[in-house]
Amino acid sequence: MARSLESTRSWAALVVALVVMATAVTEATNPGFMIRISQKGLDYACQKGVAVLQRELEKIRIPDTSGSFKIKRFLKAHYNFHSMVVRSFHLPNPQIRMKPNVGLQLSINNANIRVSGRWKARKSFVKVSGKFDISVEGISISADLKLGSVPASGHATVTCSSCNSNIDRARLRVSGILGWLVKLFHKKIESSLRKFMNGKICQVLTSSVSSKLQPYVETLPVRKKIDSVAGIDYSLVAPPAATVDHLDMQLKGQFYSVAHPSQPPFAPPAMAFPSLQDRMVYLGVSDYFFNTATLVYKQAGTLGLILTNDMIPRNSKSQLTTKYLGKALPQVAKMFPNMNVQLVLSVSSPPRLSTSPNGITFNAALDVEAFAIRPNSSLASLFLLGLSLSTLVKVDAKGDKLFAELRSGRLLLELKHSNIGTFPVELLQALMDYVVTSLVLPRVNEKLQRGIPLPMPQRVQLYDLVLQTHQDFLVLGANVRYG
Repeated sequence: MARSLESTRSWAALVVALVVMATAVTEATNPGFMIRISQKGLDYACQKGVAVLQRELEKIRIPDTSGSFKIKRFLKAHYNFHSMVVRSFHLPNPQIRMKPNVGLQLSINNANIRVSGRWKARKSFVKVSGKFDISVEGISISADLKLGSVPASGHATVTCSSCNSNIDRARLRVSGILGWLVKLFHKKIESSLRKFMNGKICQVLTSSVSSKLQPYVETLPVRKKIDSVAGIDYSLVAPPAATVDHLDMQLKGQFYSVAHPSQPPFAPPAMAFPSLQDRMVYLGVSDYFFNTATLVYKQAGTLGLILTNDMIPRNSKSQLTTKYLGKALPQVAKMFPNMNVQLVLSVSSPPRLSTSPNGITFNAALDVEAFAIRPNSSLASLFLLGLSLSTLVKVDAKGDKLFAELRSGRLLLELKHSNIGTFPVELLQALMDYVVTSLVLPRVNEKLQRGIPLPMPQRVQLYDLVLQTHQDFLVLGANVRYG
C-alpha cells in the first residue's frame, strides 16, 4: 500500500511537471511580431511564382524518340522524332490554397504545351522527313508545399511533399512529303511524349521549389542589424501555420543588444489577431517589440540628451540662460548672473509604448538636471527635475520599413533636488513644455524617421496601408508589390 501511494505521488509529480513545462513553452513561444498572409496575398504570390515555374518548364529538353512501325502487313519501317523543343508552356488559372497541417496546395488545370521538332522515316533505301507540332492539352497539376522551420536558425522552409500531373490528350500535326505516314505511328509518339511529360513536370516543379522558392524564402530576414547598438531578431518561434483562410508566421520580434545580447525581463503578450481579408498581408506588432527596443537603447546609455542655449532660435521667447530662468526663479539670476544654462536629460527607466483600441501612447520618465555654465566652463548644479511624459504615437509604413512619430502630449513635473532652495515646480512648466516640444521630440522623431526594417523578403514593397490598434498590439494591413 505504501509503495502504491508512493507510485501515485510520483506520477502526480510527473504530470504536474509536464503541465508546468508545457505552460512555460507556450508562454515562451508567444510572438512579438506576426505575419498573416490572406488568400488575396497568396493569389498574388501564386501569379509571380507560377511565372517562374513556367519559365523553368519551358526549358525542358525532350529526348529523341525512335521506333518502328508496320506498313500494311509485312513491311516494317523505322522512324525518328528529333530536335524537339518546347515552344510554349501555358499555365492558365493557377491557384494556391491553404492546406491545414501541411501548408499550401498548388493546383493548375487545363494547362497546355506546344512542342515542335523534326521527324524522319526510313524503309530500306527510301527516306522521308519533315516537321511536326504536338499540342499536349488538358494538363492538370497538383502539388503540396509543406511549410516548416529550422529551430536552430529560425529560418522558414518549404518543400514539395507531393506532386501529381495528368495529361488528357496530345495532338500531332505534321508536314512534309509523305507526311501521312506519320499518322501510322502517331499514337506511339503521343503516348511517349505524354509519359515523358507526366514525369518531367513534377520533377521540374519539385526542383523549382528547392532551387528557386526555398532560396527566396530564406531572404526573409532572421536577424537585422539596425545600428551599432541594436538589431532585431525576426526568427520563427514556430513553423508557419495554415488555416482554411490564412497563413500565419509567428516571429520572435525582439530587439537585441549587439554588444551584450540577453533576454528582456518581460514576455510578449498573446495577440488576439482579428479576422481580416481585405489586404494581401497583415503585420501584427506587439508592444513587446517596441519595448524591447527602448530597453536595449536604455541599457546602452544612448537615450540621454544634452541641451544648450545655442540649440534655441535667437528670436524664441524661451532661452536657456540664467537671466530667463530668473524670471521664474529670481535666486538663479542672483547667484549666477548672465550665464548660459545646460540641461542634461536622461531616462530613469526604459520608456514604454502601450497600444489599446483607443490608440498608441508613449510614456517616459525623465530626469532633467539644470546646470549654470560658469565663465571658466565649469558647471554648477541648479536643480534636478523628474519629468513624466505621455504622448500619442503615429505609426506608418512605407516600402519595407516601419516609421513612428511622437506627438506633443502631457508633461508632469516633480522637483527631486534643488541647490537654489525650494520653489514651486509649476514655475518651470512653460519652459519644460517648450524644451520637450521644440527640442526633445524633434530629435527623437528624426531618429524614428530613419525607419525600422520590416521582415519582408527581397524586392517586396508595402503600399495601400491600413492601421488598426488592439489591446497590446497593432495591426498593419497592406498590399504588396514585387519588383
